[in-house]
Amino acid sequence: MKQKKDIYVIGHKNPDTDSICSAIAYAWLKNRAGKDHYVARRAGQISSETEFVLNYFKADVPTYINDVRSQVQDAVLEAGKTVDRNMSLKNAWQILTENHLSTLSIINEDQTFEGLITVGDIARSFMGVYDNRILSDAKTPYENIVETLEGELVVGDISRRVEKGKVLIAAANPDLMENYIEDGDIVILGDRYESQLCAIEMNASCLIVCVGSDISPSIIELAKEKDCAIIRTDYDSFIAARLMNQSIPISYFMVTENLITFRPEEFIDDVRKVMANQRHRDFPVLDEDGRLVGMLSRHSLINMEKKKLVLVDHNERTQAVDGIEDADILELIDHHKLGNVETLKPVMFRNQPVGCTSTIIYLMAKERDITLPEQIAGLMCSAIISDTLLYRSPTCTPLDRRAAEKLAEIAGINTEKYAMEMFNAGSNLKSKSDEEIFYQDFKKFISGKHTYGVGQITSMNKEELANVRERIEHYMEGVLESRGLEMVYFMLTDILGESTELLCEGHGAQEIVENAFGVSGSSGCVHLKGVVSRKKQLIPRLMNEMQG
Repeated sequence: MKQKKDIYVIGHKNPDTDSICSAIAYAWLKNRAGKDHYVARRAGQISSETEFVLNYFKADVPTYINDVRSQVQDAVLEAGKTVDRNMSLKNAWQILTENHLSTLSIINEDQTFEGLITVGDIARSFMGVYDNRILSDAKTPYENIVETLEGELVVGDISRRVEKGKVLIAAANPDLMENYIEDGDIVILGDRYESQLCAIEMNASCLIVCVGSDISPSIIELAKEKDCAIIRTDYDSFIAARLMNQSIPISYFMVTENLITFRPEEFIDDVRKVMANQRHRDFPVLDEDGRLVGMLSRHSLINMEKKKLVLVDHNERTQAVDGIEDADILELIDHHKLGNVETLKPVMFRNQPVGCTSTIIYLMAKERDITLPEQIAGLMCSAIISDTLLYRSPTCTPLDRRAAEKLAEIAGINTEKYAMEMFNAGSNLKSKSDEEIFYQDFKKFISGKHTYGVGQITSMNKEELANVRERIEHYMEGVLESRGLEMVYFMLTDILGESTELLCEGHGAQEIVENAFGVSGSSGCVHLKGVVSRKKQLIPRLMNEMQG
């Protein structure tokens, strides 16, 4: 039965507390109500504030995923038939033909991948071997010879290998045999006592006695004394000679160099390019320890499923995880303006004009009469406090406040006291690099022909914001080119003062802000009194000005 794959619940790049907590909460809610398995993921590094929240409620940090394009691990891999390097060519051929396979994977004792042998490799071995010493060159196990000839080991050690000598048929009389039998040879013969005796005395390593002939006790005893193995088979000498090469271990013909293998995490886009230039049908997929995961074929790619996603707290392609166009989006839960994420089929899209995505998830749980546990309630309450700046943001609605207070009751926290701890943890900027500060809550936008980015940090400490301003101004100078943007803005938001110092970088960036708000700024900075929300207060004004 085909195993169901995880469905990822994921927020936007440079995730804030709402993006992370909503992903965790919605994954929990979906698992509580449905049959599929949902897991929270993140598309960027978490902030200090979010780290505090997760630690406070003892929640795991969602696993990071930076690209949701289809990978080898998303394909339906063939189980892949694995065999030991000592297997005979005959057995390998039987496995391939009986199972309609083209390739066998050869693994070591520690289960690591060693090489491949294909139908073509075996066919070439049957047609191209003319050396009568190949059994010794290949160090063929006696076990293989007995098995291939469907014979019986009368004398000798089944675990031994052919170390030297050639294979020959004793068709001449004993007097002539002495001229061409050498030490270590394998001699194929019949029931003639004199021929068997001669071969043993000439130090043959093994006698292949054909047509099930009887072997005298004296020959058996002499063979033991001279350390000469005896194998009896019902085949005649012609068939026995013909089958001997099929006992060679596949290790002698397997391919070990210049093999094309893939890793589970490789992207299908890259894999297709490699496969297109190869004639092989099956390719080994190996894990990080070199063990075989399965075989990837062109047929695997045809029936491959895309990664399934639920997007929370965003519906803009520029804010989404890389590779979103190659994924299967099932749902969108958001509280922002309508963006440009496209889907191939209708999806469940819930978008409400509230201050936080977690408020929407709270309503969904309430509609389904699902009781939230303390941990999930605490995470969702934290998200609402963060997004609404403890109800100070103009994006906050009465619904957000009621939801937060109810969730706080379940989680056993006082919203005022907890918010102070959370904001203080999030505004500890001294230990962070300029890059970490700038990108901890950064989003990219497109308005008409303009492409720009807006970052934001919030703090309850004016001095902290003033100290970080110079660092951010200097860092912003290189962001335009590195991100391919026309303009960059950064909001230094004072929570208690309910105002923002907006840093501007790029041609015309400051002028657009001044025109949009009817204020004047200086040196790439504009003071915006009463502005604390990027979504509701800043972005709409900028868009109107850019598109006007």
